[in-house]
This record gives sequence, structure tokens and C-alpha cells, in this order.
Amino acid sequence: MDLNEIMKQAGQMQAKMQEMQEKLAYIEATGEAGAGMVKVVLNGKGYAKAVAIERSLMKEDDAEILEDLIAAAINDAKAKLEKQTEDQMKKMTAGLPLPPGMKLPF
Repeated sequence: MDLNEIMKQAGQMQAKMQEMQEKLAYIEATGEAGAGMVKVVLNGKGYAKAVAIERSLMKEDDAEILEDLIAAAINDAKAKLEKQTEDQMKKMTAGLPLPPGMKLPF
């Protein structure tokens, strides 16, 4: 393989990486806990975009339960986000000349 071909492939990979990063920013994942009584939406960068809490959980006596449910919903959303990101990366890197075992993003 000559140097020009390597440079061409490097440029293609860089363009694909930029495209991937832009697309991943728009992915959202909704995590749930307590049979849907608590829901958290995370964006593609892992930041919370929305939180929804069933009003019946908003009692002073249930604060500890509510805290646990929020944490569980965040963890659920994070796991879903990671899965979506992994799936998107596989789709976007299909056909790229990556060395065996190399995973993106780095």
C-alpha cells in the first residue's frame, strides 16, 4: 500500500469519526425504575435531559425509596445509551479499514 493510499484512508477515517461524533450526540436513552414510576432521559453524551417521577412517590416517608429509584433509572438509561452507542458505532464503522480488535471511540 502506498503512502497516498494510506493518507486517503486516514482522511476518510477522520471524516467518519467526525460524522460519528455528531450523530452520537443526538442519541437518547430512557431508563426506568419502579415499574416506570421513575424515568430518566440521557443524551448521547450521558447528560440527564429529563426526569419524570410518579407523584405518588413524593412523600416524605418515601424519600429513600425515591432516591434509589432515581439512581436505578439513571443506571438503566446509561446501560441503554452504551448499547445504542455501541450499535451505532458498529454500523458507522462497517467498511472502515480498522485493525482487528480496534474499537471506536478510543
